[in-house]
Amino acid sequence: MRNFVKRKLKAGKPSVGTWVSVGHPDVTMYLADMGFDWIVCDMEHGPFGVETYHHMVQAMLYNRENCMPMARIPYHDLIWYKKALDAGAMGIVTPRVETREMAEEMVRWMKYPPWGERGAGPRLAAFRDPDYFRTANEETMVVVMIETVKGVENMDEIFSVEGVDACFVGPSDLSLDMGIHYQYDSEEFTSTLDRIVDAGREHGVAPGMHCFLRPGPTHINDALERGFLYCAFQSDTSFLREGVKAGFDILKGWKPGEIGEEVEL
Repeated sequence: MRNFVKRKLKAGKPSVGTWVSVGHPDVTMYLADMGFDWIVCDMEHGPFGVETYHHMVQAMLYNRENCMPMARIPYHDLIWYKKALDAGAMGIVTPRVETREMAEEMVRWMKYPPWGERGAGPRLAAFRDPDYFRTANEETMVVVMIETVKGVENMDEIFSVEGVDACFVGPSDLSLDMGIHYQYDSEEFTSTLDRIVDAGREHGVAPGMHCFLRPGPTHINDALERGFLYCAFQSDTSFLREGVKAGFDILKGWKPGEIGEEVEL
């Protein structure tokens, strides 16, 4: 197992992936072929579980060396870590990490003994990889989500945990918890982003965020300039909707839903 995303981040280079919430292997198959460094399949808000995730990773196998399969699990639970990793995740993103103890459990549950407590049953993860048990502890990527005020307050303790590789800001959740939902241009929000970037640099944890094309600090280019490195660019559903909208915008002589003059059938 070799995780080139961890190597890019450790070298201080940005790594861009995308987010998938449609639970179908065709989605990961096509997106993995587009050039993203990684794909996070979202089992927190996406309507699918580990069995479907297993098939979504299978669809990426032909391109796994160029696009890392990752997963956001629904919540902090040993069983979810085991199942997502055994299904082939090369990194886990955990929502609402708020304490050092939670980060320590993440690392312990994701690593094999003697470092951690992960059980031996990697199934798809070790498929055609005879070195998996030897390399998994170093290569598996641990990503903590900072999306609450409490998480921001405790991020120095969280980032100081050995084995934490990156953090990830959910801007909608973080701004909601701050009481300024979607006010991404506010000084309060942007200064918080800067604090997260600075803390990540101090502790050697790559700062990351979910980014979009809308103007402001969550724009992918603005985020990279601010110092974020582990950046999700859009999502499967946003690409789908925006692609259709772009097609509609260039169509002539037709508008969706337009009937025109009443016609008797």
